[in-house]
Amino acid sequence: MGVDIGSLIQKEPCSFHDLKNRVVVIDGHNVLHQFLSIIRQRDGTPLKDSKGRVTSHLSGLFYRTANLIEAGVYPVYVFDGPPHPLKMRTITERQRRREQAEREWKEALEKGDVETARVKAQQTSRVTDEIIDQSKKLLLALGVPFIQSPSEGEAQGSYMVKKGDAYAIGSQDYDSLLFGSSVLIRNLTSSTRRKLPGKQAYTEVKPERINLDANLRTLDVTREQLIDIAILIGTDYNLGVKGLGPKKSYQLIKKNGSIENIISNLPDSDKDKIQDYKEIRDLFLKPVVMEDYTIKWGMINDEEVYRILCDEHQFTRERVEPVIDKYKKLCRIKGQRNLLEFQ
Repeated sequence: MGVDIGSLIQKEPCSFHDLKNRVVVIDGHNVLHQFLSIIRQRDGTPLKDSKGRVTSHLSGLFYRTANLIEAGVYPVYVFDGPPHPLKMRTITERQRRREQAEREWKEALEKGDVETARVKAQQTSRVTDEIIDQSKKLLLALGVPFIQSPSEGEAQGSYMVKKGDAYAIGSQDYDSLLFGSSVLIRNLTSSTRRKLPGKQAYTEVKPERINLDANLRTLDVTREQLIDIAILIGTDYNLGVKGLGPKKSYQLIKKNGSIENIISNLPDSDKDKIQDYKEIRDLFLKPVVMEDYTIKWGMINDEEVYRILCDEHQFTRERVEPVIDKYKKLCRIKGQRNLLEFQ
């Protein structure tokens, strides 16, 4: 879900050409959720193999990663670790919404309402441990690096950007800005066309770049104050104050400086929703991350890729083979050299 600060943030158009020869850390959980939501049949059913196992994530990961590296973008995936206890409310609420959407999906199918069925089906997507494990095995076979974060994947990716080991983090959520990533790329792996909800029409979707420092200067706030704005709105760790959206929260922090100067004037019911603000602030400012990691590009193990995709999950060899050739060509150029040599 992420924090709702998008309306405050300035974005600029971006293309794969702008990212050529740069390392971009991709929020694995975020992008897998996209694949599971978008890569579906017309009635909303996800892609599956002959044993009924979902394969939408494998398809998205295989083909779109190839497109990125063919364009000269070097993706490194990061995966979430165990969630912080404060995030359990959000996780429970997401599960409730998925269950409700699944009921509505089935009802729409029974009525023959394919359009509603597809919309509701997209809301049922769930990134399971099995899906993450399958994704890691495929990335390993492809020679694409990934890192397991001890906490939030976006926190790990943001740390890598701040350290200078990557240019940006790729995610649809804005949380990486709160974690301190200097550059956020949105729509990095999205389709160039996206269907408008409830309409037989499409809109063009292009990558967009967000510069943290430039936005802080425009808003005339510090990163700590941006975090306080997010807490007032509501984050994955807290509900937020009812009636406070991005603009009102921004105005309050600009006027008062911090949550400490606001909280005494709030009703007790609203205080409860941000009572953990100090801990939440620290979760963004001092997250738990892996400091000792390695980013290296490996050679593709094409036989293992064929085994995973074709033998195990019934992908057609004719579709897989030309994409594998793309990976092989890139591997011949880069060999076993460190990705960072190509920034």
